[in-house]
Amino acid sequence: MKRPERPVARPAAPAPAASPRTPKAPKPERTPKPERTPKPERTPRGERVAEPVPLRGPREERRREPRPEPERRPVSERRADRLRRRAEKAQARRFTRATRRRRVGWLVVLSVLGVVGVLIAVAVFSPILALRQVRVEGTARLDPEVVAEAVSGQLGTPLALLDEERIRRELGAFPVIRSFVTELVPPDTLVIHVVERDPIGVVATADGFDVVDAAGVVIETVPGRPDKLPLFQLGDDGVDSPAFAAMAEVLLALPRSVLVDLDSISARTRDDVTLRFAGSDQRVVWGGPEDSERKALILEALLERFADRGPGEYDVSAPGSAVFRED
Repeated sequence: MKRPERPVARPAAPAPAASPRTPKAPKPERTPKPERTPKPERTPRGERVAEPVPLRGPREERRREPRPEPERRPVSERRADRLRRRAEKAQARRFTRATRRRRVGWLVVLSVLGVVGVLIAVAVFSPILALRQVRVEGTARLDPEVVAEAVSGQLGTPLALLDEERIRRELGAFPVIRSFVTELVPPDTLVIHVVERDPIGVVATADGFDVVDAAGVVIETVPGRPDKLPLFQLGDDGVDSPAFAAMAEVLLALPRSVLVDLDSISARTRDDVTLRFAGSDQRVVWGGPEDSERKALILEALLERFADRGPGEYDVSAPGSAVFRED
């Protein structure tokens, strides 16, 4: 086996002649780099990582500022604070509920007012509620159709717009009517409740006889004297005199059993009222209208006892000493 041949050494080349070296410029000094803040190590989830405390400087030691200790308040103060917060929350809830209730209440009121306004507008301006029928009730002397015809000028007018003053003027043309009340019956009816005057006597005039009531109002004028109504014998003042007022008061106090037999009543003054019976020569000295109800009871008792006697005079002017004196 042949051995490997070794390389032959060559003679070294002569060194080049030395040349003068130029001096190198000095390198600038390096400024020290600032120290880097080490990165916080990663911690598992759920654990808190402490934040690094900033360094005061490169050569200063790290200092941890002391944390202020929490102020410890007394137990009573903490309890009072809790109670105050609880009361504030309850007050806020109450205020909210009250505000909500007020708001709901105003909405309800406004809704009701709106509905009422619509109904009023319909009642006032709608032709559905216009007057189409007039009904009269309570008449005895008057013809109801005549009274209804007198107020028929407002037919077609809405019930809410009827002219009450006009109705009063139209019914005032009937002396028999003492008072009346109107009633609106929707949708189209007007009911008039009439109270007629009650005649209490007659007054003789040149045209016949005036039938009058207790106030002296002429109800009607008839050519002949009506039956069962006493005749007023008046002076020159007529029905406006105090004597007529006294006679009317006496007639209103007399019972029906006495009135049917009464023929006339007379008085010159207020205190000398005298009654006369039909078909009899008996008369009654009444006096003034005071205590008329008591006098009427006494006169009724005297008539039951002395009605069959002849001409005479019942004196009840003094109720304590009522007597019958024969002529």
